[in-house]
Amino acid sequence: MTTLFDGYRLGDLALPNRVVMAPMTRVRAAAGGLATPSMAAYYAQRATAGLIISEGVQPSLVGQSNPGTPGLHTDEQVAAWRPVTAAVHANGGRIFAQIMHGGRVSHPDTIGTRPVGPSAVPAAGDVFTPAGPRPAPTPRALETAEVPEHAASYARAARRAVEAGFDGVELHGANGYLISQFLSSNANLRTDRYGGSVAGRIRFAVEAVSATVDAVGGARTGIRLSPGGTFWGVEETDVPELYGALLTELARLDLAYVHLEATAEEEVLVDLRRAWPGTLIMNPVLPMGAKQTGRAEADHWLGLGAELISFGRGFLANPDLVERLRTGLPLAPVDEATYYQGGDAGYLTYPAYQYTA
Repeated sequence: MTTLFDGYRLGDLALPNRVVMAPMTRVRAAAGGLATPSMAAYYAQRATAGLIISEGVQPSLVGQSNPGTPGLHTDEQVAAWRPVTAAVHANGGRIFAQIMHGGRVSHPDTIGTRPVGPSAVPAAGDVFTPAGPRPAPTPRALETAEVPEHAASYARAARRAVEAGFDGVELHGANGYLISQFLSSNANLRTDRYGGSVAGRIRFAVEAVSATVDAVGGARTGIRLSPGGTFWGVEETDVPELYGALLTELARLDLAYVHLEATAEEEVLVDLRRAWPGTLIMNPVLPMGAKQTGRAEADHWLGLGAELISFGRGFLANPDLVERLRTGLPLAPVDEATYYQGGDAGYLTYPAYQYTA
């Protein structure tokens, strides 16, 4: 029987275990979207994960969602990331960069211009800005001729990620951000080739992934998806058909993995597991929901055919999460007030388990 602590071959990478650190926004970047020495320490502390997936990294200025997030679209940003990837590798780890284009989930106060999206439909709720939460603005609908440029931005960021020392990239196709907006049936009201039918709604995702594979190779490319998720007000009709069609197209590209979130009923997710011929990373619990992934949820999904299991919040307060899971040690609780406050408190201040005599 497969366990969390068995090794796994992911492309050219030999993972020592099947525990993946999920991408989590921490808004600790310096001005200009630069990675910092604290970020290097944070990821290096967690390098015992089989694979680390970084926080979302914007591929362009217009792609930035939140203030304080890092980028991969300037030479300075590439240089700032190199000490981070070097620190992870020095501690024996492996790290992919998650490339995240926020699309409509942004604000002019953050990016200096009107956000873009597939249609002029605002996200639900407030978005983060330098001055605090503000109602989500109505985005500017992309012209048909503009869409390929935004798909290509993922590939450009992927090239920069490899230059910065990352082992690969994960496209953020989940949680209501740009790729997810194109997949949506209420955020995407387009009548051109990027909207309407299932084939139209998956086109942007396929073009973005294809461009990235052309740039850095399939073995260095993954994608995260949230089938049926409703983050930022997105809705999706015909979820099994939509994601079945998407996975069929992605299967032609020989990707490193698909990373699914538990945003649909288990029966739907199991069917998608069957439809995907490659490596599946499964995040077994609803992101930001009441429950955190534990050993039982991980074992359940390994039994259902997932090769790798991603853990989010468990890694925040437990840099030694792999060892705690292996030995059954208790998990330290996370201080939610420090999620996005900046600084090292609640970031670098969680210790490994302290054994007592």
